[in-house]
Amino acid sequence: MKPQIRTPFFEVGVKNYVYGDDVLKMAKVLDACAEKYDIDVLYVVPYTDIRTVAENTKNLIVLAPYMDTLRPGRGMADVLPEAVKAAGAQGVCMNHCERPMSLSQIKKTIDRANELDLITFACADSVAEARAIAQLHPDIINPEPSELIGSGNASDMGYVSEVIKAIKAIYPDILVEQAAGITNGQQVYDFIMAGSEAAGSASGIFNSKDPYATAEEMIAAVRRARDYMEKSVNNLEG
Repeated sequence: MKPQIRTPFFEVGVKNYVYGDDVLKMAKVLDACAEKYDIDVLYVVPYTDIRTVAENTKNLIVLAPYMDTLRPGRGMADVLPEAVKAAGAQGVCMNHCERPMSLSQIKKTIDRANELDLITFACADSVAEARAIAQLHPDIINPEPSELIGSGNASDMGYVSEVIKAIKAIYPDILVEQAAGITNGQQVYDFIMAGSEAAGSASGIFNSKDPYATAEEMIAAVRRARDYMEKSVNNLEG
């Protein structure tokens, strides 16, 4: 079975901001924060670090940044889904703007990931693309306008509301994350309170003055949002 992700959750993408031992150092910080705040944290790491991170953390949900759809056998330099899972990945990211895919490729990747009980995390550039990808029923959609990725400028709330509504109209069980341009905990809190089930960051963490402190600030904001929502529900029920 696929890992069950509790909402709201947080996602961190390494990309190539750090490598080697620094990937593991961040993993251990995120692992400790996931335990401290009792929040699920997804960590998208380079292929070369999947096993190291998976074997040295206990709370993180480790995702591969991509995979191909071939089966065991020939395929020199392709990324084998079975190998990704064997290394310790519990899911896979697809269609990031830095590795765009056609809808046909996304569909094949989702199907292969589902065969192996890997979480499917799909990125989308626009509301229209989010609608199209939602038809393929991934577990998570991260709708982030490409021009905002790494820019330090987050999506406006109009876009956030529109894209959540568009995705949920197709499959209500798809989890929606907001990530592009997030640089601080308040943005994380605001996006979750606006209806997103998760927030995420890459450059906002790794380009900050203190990446470890920034990561904790953002995860703490997820917990703060969860606490507020739980308190509101309890008040209504009371």
